[in-house]
Amino acid sequence: MPISEIDGCSENHWKDIYSIVSQATDKAGFDSNLVSNSDDVGVIQKRIIQNLYDNPIVICDVSCKNPNVMFELGIRLAFDKPTIIIKDDKTKYSFDTSPIEHLEYPRDLRFAKIVEFKDRLAEKIIQTHKKASEDENYSTFLKHFGSFKVAKIETEEVSKEDYILDEIKNLRDIVTRSNRNPFRNRYEMENERNLFDYHDFNDENSITICFGDKTPKNVDSLLNQILSMKGVEKTEYEKLSEDHSHIEVKISPNASKKLIIKRLSSVTGEDVEYIR
Repeated sequence: MPISEIDGCSENHWKDIYSIVSQATDKAGFDSNLVSNSDDVGVIQKRIIQNLYDNPIVICDVSCKNPNVMFELGIRLAFDKPTIIIKDDKTKYSFDTSPIEHLEYPRDLRFAKIVEFKDRLAEKIIQTHKKASEDENYSTFLKHFGSFKVAKIETEEVSKEDYILDEIKNLRDIVTRSNRNPFRNRYEMENERNLFDYHDFNDENSITICFGDKTPKNVDSLLNQILSMKGVEKTEYEKLSEDHSHIEVKISPNASKKLIIKRLSSVTGEDVEYIR
């Protein structure tokens, strides 16, 4: 659902909608939560995708046709798992999702209509969950149009020791980033120096080259050389302070991180403190 102002609907409007939906889910015997919320600490996009895949039912409010909401609805429909679409009475239907039933509520949140909407939503949740649990051929969307291979998230079992070590590494990375400059945080530095959009880089698809107190020679040439490598999508030079600089390398999801690190080692030379 939208959570910030859009199409004349304020942030408080969406808080009211969330409260209304939560009351309906409570009545149906379920606990409600935004897909962006999680008990785990991690990348928010990863939490959203995982929640879209894991939760038994997803209610999607397409009011105002928020782009993020429509994208998340598309992902859920690709998983072909139980999905309920709701919208206000001012929002027009989207062509691709119009065959799916939409439960409507009044945008002005008139009390009598909202009471009726909550009852209909609660009943819809109960019946959708029941049908999906009992009918092995249940399909929200895809199977009505032909035979498709339903998308799913691959999981990998790891030992307790490997999991703990991986979590320690993630925490260490977070602490390292936050302590790069004790007087300014990462985002303040980016805004001040117009370095780069950090959201384009994350631990899973990026490589950090640390030069420590050594300044790399011919930075532009080095960046172009790295960018020409197969599997590299983007490079940015980051001068953290007068005596500390990094190059961030964004790689494609299917690229071999180990192979690219090996190539970077030969390209960057002895001036590098580490490549992670």
